[in-house]
Amino acid sequence: MGELKNKRIITVATTGAWPTKENTPNVPIEPDEIAEEVYNCWKEGAAVAHIHVRNDEGKAAMDFSKFEKVVSLVRAKEDCDIILNLTTSGGIGLKEDDRIKPFHELKPEMASYDCGTMNWLHTSVFENNPAFLERLGTLMQEVNVKPEVEVFDPGMIYNAQYYLKKGILKGPLHFQFCMGCAGGIAASTKNLVFMHDCMMEVAPDSTWSAFGVGARAMEILYAAVAMGGNVRVGMEDNVLYKKGVIAENNMVFVARAKRIIEEFGLETATPAEAREILGLGQ
Repeated sequence: MGELKNKRIITVATTGAWPTKENTPNVPIEPDEIAEEVYNCWKEGAAVAHIHVRNDEGKAAMDFSKFEKVVSLVRAKEDCDIILNLTTSGGIGLKEDDRIKPFHELKPEMASYDCGTMNWLHTSVFENNPAFLERLGTLMQEVNVKPEVEVFDPGMIYNAQYYLKKGILKGPLHFQFCMGCAGGIAASTKNLVFMHDCMMEVAPDSTWSAFGVGARAMEILYAAVAMGGNVRVGMEDNVLYKKGVIAENNMVFVARAKRIIEEFGLETATPAEAREILGLGQ
């Protein structure tokens, strides 16, 4: 792994659950739009694509047919080797079976594992109860899909420690520090250092990535690169490229992240390198 120490993985989250065409006409919603955006982000330097889909009304959903179409369209791009990471949390109040089916049947290399329940945006409950988390982790191991352990506060890191000890999760883990979401930890460098320290206490052989939502997204991007982490960008987390400027597409976020990584004297990881860093397929 020594030759990979200067590599940084860019994950692109093109769609997410919340931005609509009313928020920005540039967010990809339809499966063909999402797949094309993923392909173009790969060409810009993204090694991982975190996939959400929407229903026919453009709302958050875990519609299997939409996932199936996105995955098939991306996989049909013969020159594209981007790592697919399917969400298991396409919205609030969705059926557990629907959350599981896409990764269990389509077998991407990764899928999200939201490691705890939280009050979401001060309006609702994002539920990930213990029985569901045990089922989710067990089924991910069954089909050899690596969990991306998404944590929105430090307590979720210690939840991951519990499931690791219990064998529900298998190390080395990969964490995604989700920062700045209302109901979770605020996006700041100080908090990122604290989250990282908690992770090092729990599972020091882990890999990690981070993103910030909203006005402090750039702070988290810079800090994650400087601290040796990987980064996530895209319209799931921010639709503004900078204050008052709506992003034209997801590719501009990937291109900026790549520039920052390279200005820091590092290199962006290719999908093949990302697979080695993350231990995929092992």
